[in-house]
Amino acid sequence: MANVSAILLAAGQSRRMGGLNKLGLTIDAVPMITRMARTLLASRLSEIVVVLGHEAERIRAFLGDLPLTTIVNTHYRDGQMTSVYAGLAQLTRPCDGVMVCLGDLPLLQPADIDSLIEAFESRRYGSVLVPTFAGQRGNPIVLADAHREAILAGNRNLGCKRFIEKNPELVETLEMDNDHTLFDLDTPAKYRELLRRLRETRTDAVDA
Repeated sequence: MANVSAILLAAGQSRRMGGLNKLGLTIDAVPMITRMARTLLASRLSEIVVVLGHEAERIRAFLGDLPLTTIVNTHYRDGQMTSVYAGLAQLTRPCDGVMVCLGDLPLLQPADIDSLIEAFESRRYGSVLVPTFAGQRGNPIVLADAHREAILAGNRNLGCKRFIEKNPELVETLEMDNDHTLFDLDTPAKYRELLRRLRETRTDAVDA
């Protein structure tokens, strides 16, 4: 079975959240970054590195004593790709692939993560796996570990998105059966939508 590690990006400034740090927003009384970390830990992932930046110590406190590694990207203001570089450079365990996961995918479930790992290990071609839903590309993606050195040695402006666009022959997609890989929480309106969806899910479960 494929051994996949992950970097969880948690360094952003939440500029579209009206002054709030979205990673600290509570979902079922749990900060979102805690929820994300627990989701990754409950999956088949191996090593997990969380990359902090904005309000690093506050966000680190939300992670408590969870069994993962945290690092601080002091260059987080220069863009998300600096956090990708920092996370990739921090991984220490041998692995077949690296999952690059955003910190604001609150609907993501361990089963979604495991589906991506299984698709990565059984892929027919390529070395990059990208989830899709209804024709839209989502996150997280999985890169073969061989790409780590290529990305780390590359231009600082070479983001994962650009890498994928410039190397389509390396990419295999997995059509998901839900929108969990698309739903990112980056505005107050999306937070309200998330809470509404969760309430409806609980209501449906009770009615059933």
